[in-house]
Amino acid sequence: MTHHAQQSAGQCPAPQPPVDPSRPLPIFGPAFSANPHATYEQLRAQAPVAPVEFDRNQWGYLAVTYRAALHLLRNNPGRFHKDPHHWEALRRGQVPPDSPALMMMAPRDNALWKDGPEYLRLRGAITAALRQVDTHQLAHTVREIADQLIDAFASVGTADLVRQYCDPLPTLTVNSLYGSPPALSEEIVHTVTRLFLAGPDAAEANAALERACLALTRHKRAYPGRDVVSSLIAAGLTDDEMVPTLILLFGAAGPPPAKLIASGLRRILTDDSFAGDVHTGVRPVTAALDDVLWNEPPVPNYCPLYANGVQEVEGVRLQPGFPILISFAAANADPSLTLGLPPEARTGNRGHLSFSAGAHACAAPDLARIICETGVERALDRLPGLALAVPADQLPSLPGPFIAGPATLPVHFQRGTPHPNRTGRTAAA
Repeated sequence: MTHHAQQSAGQCPAPQPPVDPSRPLPIFGPAFSANPHATYEQLRAQAPVAPVEFDRNQWGYLAVTYRAALHLLRNNPGRFHKDPHHWEALRRGQVPPDSPALMMMAPRDNALWKDGPEYLRLRGAITAALRQVDTHQLAHTVREIADQLIDAFASVGTADLVRQYCDPLPTLTVNSLYGSPPALSEEIVHTVTRLFLAGPDAAEANAALERACLALTRHKRAYPGRDVVSSLIAAGLTDDEMVPTLILLFGAAGPPPAKLIASGLRRILTDDSFAGDVHTGVRPVTAALDDVLWNEPPVPNYCPLYANGVQEVEGVRLQPGFPILISFAAANADPSLTLGLPPEARTGNRGHLSFSAGAHACAAPDLARIICETGVERALDRLPGLALAVPADQLPSLPGPFIAGPATLPVHFQRGTPHPNRTGRTAAA
């Protein structure tokens, strides 16, 4: 898999696909979305890191084995860069401005896309801010917001848990940690999911989210408090750094936990090996969520890297200038991990890559677990008789390479009454 750039006299070479463009498999579109693991199996049969088309006419590589993915993640920044300025097609202006993938992979002045001292400075500010979060208060906040969301439909007896509960819950929780005013919270809830879905309106969602994050930054500069945003400001981040940093934090703490909650609830409602045991307490909710993180990670493919010169990974020569995406979904499903072992052997095993690894691993996996576990438990506690309203095989899944989980989760349950709202606050749904 070598790349031979064609160059004519007096003309710069145009970046070409790593191999013949008729061969790399696409990791987007209806066929991929219908059965992504079939694509991962085909790619794994080709190579541990295989060429793919990750957006229309945009080429790169996808790491599809656990060993290759871990090698790539652990060799940043030495052999593989995070900075998207190494993306050759982007440098040449060959990525359309309305490309859905561009909104997820374009350079931003935040820790996700930095290497070296700038990365350490920005990452240090983030970890210091998140370290101040009181985990007991966080669990209380999740329960409080969950009750407010459930109160809105408890008396009806039916709901789409994705739209009415799972999607807004993490972002509203994070907004509370960030001291965000209600109007801004509602705007952020609606835009961050649209951005992560990488659909045709991703550019519009990105612009709206940037405006909301700038407004939140200016609000907290005027009214600082004991919250994550104020901590980042106190660390010296400029507005130009605060906006992309908040987008990073909202992106990491919004859609992925939302889809983990939704997938966890779906697993409990559809998988007999979890449903009864979770309700009886024999298996905790965390076991269902760990099962999802292994088998259906909410971020199936991401963390693009760029080779520092030609690099070889398990016999594959990776050319510079092309994004190398990590398939967390394919790596977790690598047959070499479970050779000869029964599926239940993974119970309690958290060796999956769903929180990434290496220098750019998730900065606060424990906070994410608190949000997701509390969110699932609260839905099970508050909605007696919870069951799917449609057959499990009729639940649509999300399209695209960057986010996974049920697109909807229609349910019915025993009608109840709203809990008293002791705080007087309302949640944006």
